[in-house]
Amino acid sequence: MKITDIKTYTFWLGFRNVCLVKVETDQGIYGWGESGLSGREKAVNGTIEHFKQFLIGQNPLNISAIWQELYRSQYFEGGRVLAAAISAIDIALYDVAGKYFNQPVYQLLGGKQRNSIPLFATSVKDFNQGLIEDLLRLKEQGWQSIRVTTGEHGQANQQTIFDSRKSIAKTSHWLTLAREALGSETVLGIDYHHRLTVAETASFCQRMPPGTIDYLEEPIRDQSITAYQNLRKMVDVPFAIGEELTSKWEFSPYITSGLTNMARIDICNAGGFTEAMKIAAMCEANYIDMMPHNPLSPICTAASIHYCAAIANMSWLELAPYDGDLSEYDEIFSRRPIIENNAFTVSQQPGLGIDVNEDKLKNQNFKYWEPPRLIKPDGSYTNW
Repeated sequence: MKITDIKTYTFWLGFRNVCLVKVETDQGIYGWGESGLSGREKAVNGTIEHFKQFLIGQNPLNISAIWQELYRSQYFEGGRVLAAAISAIDIALYDVAGKYFNQPVYQLLGGKQRNSIPLFATSVKDFNQGLIEDLLRLKEQGWQSIRVTTGEHGQANQQTIFDSRKSIAKTSHWLTLAREALGSETVLGIDYHHRLTVAETASFCQRMPPGTIDYLEEPIRDQSITAYQNLRKMVDVPFAIGEELTSKWEFSPYITSGLTNMARIDICNAGGFTEAMKIAAMCEANYIDMMPHNPLSPICTAASIHYCAAIANMSWLELAPYDGDLSEYDEIFSRRPIIENNAFTVSQQPGLGIDVNEDKLKNQNFKYWEPPRLIKPDGSYTNW
């Protein structure tokens, strides 16, 4: 069996563009993958077009060797664009292999360790009484693990002021009330979307009683492990870190130092199945559970389900989209994962168990989109 073509489809779906990749073979077997580099999909398209030139003619079952070639075949290895392209191709190759051997992908990864994948829900309500009501609604629906966001999202392509001091004051107040309303059994975490400094994060945590939140996700950027080490000395809240990390090398210092307490790996950015399985093993050796990032299309969800089924150290998978509106998906995706009892049932279909209506993609358009530009009160830029 040989690779005959690699196609990319970049189009608007729901509230963002997605980048799907299709690997075709001379036996009529094909596989789907997805890139997770949101907002820079065309950069990934260009990388895959380059990779395609030397992948055509290769055996798609040599997945590990192809991964090594894609990663090591250039002088400037690594980086988010290359990693996202490699991830999409790797996931598609596993889909091909599963269909070739007539087995689900998780079987190629060692078999499944669970029949269903636990999920966490996300509330995007602003921090006011409406947030409390939404959290209680989710609890009533049976959600045992709930995450909130910072409440400052802004409008696409526009500048929005983010005042970090006002944010931590408001957020800590309402999280304290949220914990009182939810009780102690519900898991409650917050994603701060790397918008704070070390000092601001420490101040934020110190404003809440111990046990208010079960984890704090991405409070600062991940480029400086020293910053996280300093932050760890100041706070005792578990950290959920990892969606910015794109390889086992980037994960390694966060794992071995104990800074990552819940590994927020993104299989569509961190090297696909090949690399993600190695990262899970590193985390397992350090008693760290995986808490995968899953914000994209049902292809990402399907790949994440197989990954979560095959690993031992698993906490919860992210549920997307947050508003639960899947109306646009059924026209494009067949056999997409379905939620049952706030969990995903693990598919027994060969490969990823999901397919794409390629004819429908021809009518889908890419939309230029930029995240909000968050600015400080003084007009300078900060992280979105």
